[in-house]
Amino acid sequence: MKYVKIFPAILLGLLLIIGCGQSYEETKRITRAQRLKLMREDSAALKVAVLPTLDCLPIFLAKDHQMFDTAVDIRLKRFTAQMDVDTALMNKRVELGVTDVVRTERMKKLGDSLRYLTATNAYWQLITNRGARIIDLKHLDDKMLAMTRYSVTDLLGDLAVDSAKLKTERVFRIQINDVNVRLKMLENNEMDALLLTEPQATQARLLKHKVILDSRKLDIQMGAIVMQGKGMDDQARKRQLRVFTNGYNQACDSINKYGIGEYKDLLMKYCRVKESTINALPKDLKFERIALPREEDVMRARQWLSKK
Repeated sequence: MKYVKIFPAILLGLLLIIGCGQSYEETKRITRAQRLKLMREDSAALKVAVLPTLDCLPIFLAKDHQMFDTAVDIRLKRFTAQMDVDTALMNKRVELGVTDVVRTERMKKLGDSLRYLTATNAYWQLITNRGARIIDLKHLDDKMLAMTRYSVTDLLGDLAVDSAKLKTERVFRIQINDVNVRLKMLENNEMDALLLTEPQATQARLLKHKVILDSRKLDIQMGAIVMQGKGMDDQARKRQLRVFTNGYNQACDSINKYGIGEYKDLLMKYCRVKESTINALPKDLKFERIALPREEDVMRARQWLSKK
């Protein structure tokens, strides 16, 4: 009798185990199907690689305020280092990317078929640590300078060294690709000098660090948004690009009309900077509609790269 009573319990347990096994397999099958669906959707979407920098504000605004036609899937892929954006472009993981003309010409030289979509209003400042007592370019001698190789920051570093007639090997170029890490190293007194764009440059200036070079005073305009050279000519991609362009232009018009301060919530969200930094940004900054980079900037980048 004892065994008779136990048998139904065993049978019930086996049925439960089998049932759970089927549920687990079913769950795995559904999960795989969901993953494949998400991958297909991501592949079909227009993916844009962005950075936590001010030149991306029109993209942030168009995305968050639905200036892009919501019937078109446009997705932002967020990075904190320019080289990671470029890697995503080179590996065809994104269709558009925010970068600079020097990096673009370098990638094209290596065989990537990229095309310019537009220039941006990005500018870069060479900022020195207030504790390093660097008040002139010549004081960069025997100092550390944070930058990214083969980028506009590398080009500007060379210009600074040449202008001060310093020996190249006497200025130690330290490759710090992440813009947030670069700023943090300045704040922690771990770097003598570095090249920053906005809003990180304003945050450094608020901390009383000194600007000794500004790309605007050199008439250098190297900010750019680029797109893949291949696979962008089918009707779906053309439509996505039209939607992106229209939304971007609308966002630029809105920022120019209402001012950067109207969209401080976006900069705090995407750039992770304080409200005081946003309030201190230059008031005269304008965002241009879609327009190709200037030929003189492209030629300057090519000439500099040919010497490297």
